[in-house]
Amino acid sequence: MRDASRAPQGEGRELLLALTDYRRRFSALAQGYDGSTRRAAELEQLMGEYSAFVTDEHNQGPFTALEREGSADFADLVAGLRTESARCAAVMEKYRALDLLDGRARSAGYFDNVESCIEQEFGAFELTSASKVLLVGSGSFPMTPLHLAERIGAGVVGVDIDVEAVELGRRVVQRLGGGLDITLEHVPVEALPFTGEATHVIFSSTVEAKYDLLDLLHALTRDEVVVAMRFGDRLKSLFNFPMQQVDQRKWRLVETIRRPEQVFDIALYVKA
Repeated sequence: MRDASRAPQGEGRELLLALTDYRRRFSALAQGYDGSTRRAAELEQLMGEYSAFVTDEHNQGPFTALEREGSADFADLVAGLRTESARCAAVMEKYRALDLLDGRARSAGYFDNVESCIEQEFGAFELTSASKVLLVGSGSFPMTPLHLAERIGAGVVGVDIDVEAVELGRRVVQRLGGGLDITLEHVPVEALPFTGEATHVIFSSTVEAKYDLLDLLHALTRDEVVVAMRFGDRLKSLFNFPMQQVDQRKWRLVETIRRPEQVFDIALYVKA
């Protein structure tokens, strides 16, 4: 049994209560998705609130204090929140896609936050119209492919393990980006011919197996490929899977783009 004298006090206790409440709300809304948009407004509000929470530096101190205690219960809470909020991010994209396809426009703080990151995703490794970009975890509302294909002219292939997300994403691309060089597939990256052609790879921050996939991609990609790994450490790990060590014989970290006001940061890798 935990020593009561070591129970979180003050800001730590408030943060713990807030996180517990967030997990409860995310779990309920993730389980409540039924293919309609009846709970879209509720989830939109929660996602905007949570995006502000994980980018608020005032929460970092209490979070770090709780993390240092090494409580298994706190670690489980963080892992659960990460999983449930990622599920809800995927549902939120489905709501946005369904609204668009039904002729309703929906703008949320979460999407504005994500879209603001795309422009400088690769730092000094600039994208051009000759670039071929593979996006792992393209989702139901493929913001990144649309942005890259429309503004830069790059060819983009997105993959996702969610069949419904791929089907919705294709309809969104047809509606917003007819004629753009965008393909969405429900195919493992290792079975995708485009993987060997890609000049750039982007991993969504909510893809849990992204570092396992990165390791796998070393043998499948061209020598000069550049990988943008979206991730979140510390407080942002409540919403994103964090950075991990890589096999330095395969990959080299060349730049870390920290963006305090965005929900995720970006690690850039090239082959060693």
